[in-house]
Amino acid sequence: MMNVTVARLTMRGLLGRRRGLLLLGLPLLLIALSVVIRAVAGQDENTAGGILGGLGLGTMVPLVGLIAGTGAIGPEIDDGSIIYLLAKPQPRWKIIVSKLVVAIGCSVVFAALPTYIAGLILFGTFENLTLGYTVAALIAGIAYSALFLLFGVISRHAVVWGLMYALLWETIVGAYVPGAQTLSVHQWALSVGQKIADPGVITSAVHLPTAIPLLLVATLGGAWLAAARLSRLTLAGEE
Repeated sequence: MMNVTVARLTMRGLLGRRRGLLLLGLPLLLIALSVVIRAVAGQDENTAGGILGGLGLGTMVPLVGLIAGTGAIGPEIDDGSIIYLLAKPQPRWKIIVSKLVVAIGCSVVFAALPTYIAGLILFGTFENLTLGYTVAALIAGIAYSALFLLFGVISRHAVVWGLMYALLWETIVGAYVPGAQTLSVHQWALSVGQKIADPGVITSAVHLPTAIPLLLVATLGGAWLAAARLSRLTLAGEE
C-alpha cells in the first residue's frame, strides 16, 4: 500500500527543514502554556477545555496538519523534483498513500500526543476530558492531513489556501456560524470527543451520525482526489 523509500524521503524533507522547527515549536508552546496555566489557575475544567479545544484542537492541530500535509508533496511539485518520483514504475496512488502516512504520523506525534500531555497537565484523567480531546485531535489530524495533501497537489498556493481554511473558516466561520459548522473538521472531531468524554464536558454543533460519514468523506475523498490529480501530471515525452 505504500512505498517505504518515498515515505522515508518525505519524512526527511519534513523534519529536516524549517518545517521541522515549526512542527516542534507548536506542541512545545501548548505544553509550556499548559504548565504555566496549571501553576497559576490550578485544576479547572473550563480552563482545560478552553486550552485544549481552542489552542490545541482549534489552532495547533490544523496548523500541524497544514505543515505536514502541504509539506509532504507541495515543495516537490514547486521545484520540479516530483518528476523523479513520477518517472519510477509505480502507481501514483502509492505515492499519495506513502506521503499521507507520513503526514498522519506527524499529526500523531506533533498534535495528538502533545494534546494528551497538555490535558494531563491541565486536568489529569478526570471526566475523560483529556482522552476526548486527544482522540478528537487524532481524528482531526488525519482528516486535515488528507485535505491539505490535496491542496498541495492541486495548487502552488496550498499554504495560503490552507491558512485561510484553518484560521478563517475553522476558527471564525466554523466556530460561530451555525450552518458553516456542519462543514468544519473541528466540529466533526469534537463530536467524536463528546462521545468519549463524560456528558457535558465536550460539546459539538454536529451530531455524531453526521460527523463520522463526513470525516470519512473528507479523508478518503481527499486522498482519492489527490491521487487522481497526481495521475494527470505527465512527464515530457509521456504519451
